[in-house]
Amino acid sequence: MSLYVQIVDNQMAQCIDTMPPAPIGTDGWKNAVEMRLAITAHRQGYTGHTFDLTSDPVQIVYETYDITVDERKSGMKSNANFAVQQLLQVGVENIDLEAIAAAKAEISVKQAAIDACTTHDELDALL
Repeated sequence: MSLYVQIVDNQMAQCIDTMPPAPIGTDGWKNAVEMRLAITAHRQGYTGHTFDLTSDPVQIVYETYDITVDERKSGMKSNANFAVQQLLQVGVENIDLEAIAAAKAEISVKQAAIDACTTHDELDALL
């Protein structure tokens, strides 16, 4: 995907992913590229971005952050609850109480395993 930025008074004015209304090099329009450092899956994420207006093409630079074990555990537990939520979405007349009970039991086991983890490596082993 091509990116373009418009710089006005040495400040970022806009960033678009369609052809700019004026040719590159006029009205402050420049090509831009995203610069994302490699991250470790499930252990890091991207924060907001900044623009390096001095480079050509302009660099849209994303910083990274570390995901804590507790944040990851919370997300994994939310994902585990999704199965029961899906079963409850079918409507009152179609609820399968046995399936819901089985899903809840399975979730309890998953959540206990998640709660017992203290490191990312232990959480990775649950995937």
